[in-house]
Amino acid sequence: MRNFFPAPGAALFILSLIGLSACRNDSAPALPPPSADTTDQSSDVPPRKPGIADDYLNTNRVIWQKPDLVLQQLGDLKDKTVADIGAGTGFFSLRLASVAKKVIAIDIDPRFVSHLDSLKKLELPTDIQPRLETRLAKPNDPNLRPNEADVVVIVNTYMYIKDRVGYLRNLKNGLSDGGRLLIVDFKKKRMPLGPPQDIRVPLFLAEDELYEAGYRDIATNDTSLDYQYIITARK
Repeated sequence: MRNFFPAPGAALFILSLIGLSACRNDSAPALPPPSADTTDQSSDVPPRKPGIADDYLNTNRVIWQKPDLVLQQLGDLKDKTVADIGAGTGFFSLRLASVAKKVIAIDIDPRFVSHLDSLKKLELPTDIQPRLETRLAKPNDPNLRPNEADVVVIVNTYMYIKDRVGYLRNLKNGLSDGGRLLIVDFKKKRMPLGPPQDIRVPLFLAEDELYEAGYRDIATNDTSLDYQYIITARK
């Protein structure tokens, strides 16, 4: 996504952040090392620093991020294709697969894509596994076909997109007519967890960027979650 990682420190954090916990008990299995045949594709992604994800797991993400509440913002998904951008190890992708027609778990790191391919076989019932497709993307391209997704979710990831307006415009091509976008990211204020304040995107700016990119029916919610805001919009 538009050079997803603007600074080395932020890069290390996002690798930990998006790869926190796909498991229902919020424990994250160790990622496999990059394979030899994906070196070029993963060159934009610095090595994952040991220990960061473990520290973040202790914050009980399932409690403060309230994934069930977040997904309620999207309504009935049983006939919808949902793209999860910045899927990591599938904290939201695995939950979405149980309620959506199809889920496309998108990440720019092939290690996460490979890891989630393996994890879905452990976490999902066999009849639900085919609903979850993993896909490798580029920092400036979500790798969605035209009108492919009815819903796009971007969780803990929006702040790391360098050219956010440009990316949002590009993303519209992958959304169906009237398709919905949901963004969840950290409030720009002092709090006991989360990334450095200087890389967070304040709610008003994210809202302005969505308008600039041509989205409509933009609605914001900064009260349901203690540490994060929720934005929904339509193509």
